[in-house]
Amino acid sequence: MKFFIDTADIAAIRELAQTGLLDGVTTNPSLVAKTGREFFEMLRDICAAVPGPVSAEVAAIESEAMIAEGRRLAEVADNITVKVPLTWEGLKACRALSGDGIMVNVTLCFSANQALLAAKAGATFVSPFVGRIDDIAYDGMELIAEIKTLFDNYDELTTQILVASVRSPNHVRQAALIGADVATIPPDVLRSLVKHPLTDIGLENFLKDWNRTGQTIL
Repeated sequence: MKFFIDTADIAAIRELAQTGLLDGVTTNPSLVAKTGREFFEMLRDICAAVPGPVSAEVAAIESEAMIAEGRRLAEVADNITVKVPLTWEGLKACRALSGDGIMVNVTLCFSANQALLAAKAGATFVSPFVGRIDDIAYDGMELIAEIKTLFDNYDELTTQILVASVRSPNHVRQAALIGADVATIPPDVLRSLVKHPLTDIGLENFLKDWNRTGQTIL
């Protein structure tokens, strides 16, 4: 499974990109607003920091305006993925932009039917929001499993499942077990994946034993 980071914080992106574990970045208007930076300058910095897809969202709500904005965003860098909402207007824009050879991420997906429509519209990615589904007392990961089963039924559907609104390491684990293509993860959740108390205890014990030998490797 690919790891995208869900942020517009260029410092966090550069730090995590140095691990070699980062496959892409997703942004949205809320994340952009938090930075206080000029939008296109920020996008250029992010696209230069990671080799993989960088999702940048349109602000329009009508298809023709979405298409125009999407084409403008795609000029920023070859790895830009234009993000459009899962509405009829967004699906029309997705079809046009994907027809231009532009990667498209259809966002705000909350049902398997919506995911099917996005796939048929030519989306590169569809983004189901598991955390927000959990928030209303439904099972977000059940939706991921439904979409995975649906897509696996049809070889012609090549849209990747991008698990969004990830809140915990458990969401990441479950997404990987189901076979989702991508999880887009907040920086703190991504960093937490490496943590386990037994790892810390084991390392501490190994270092104590090594120090007792009085030896060095270098």
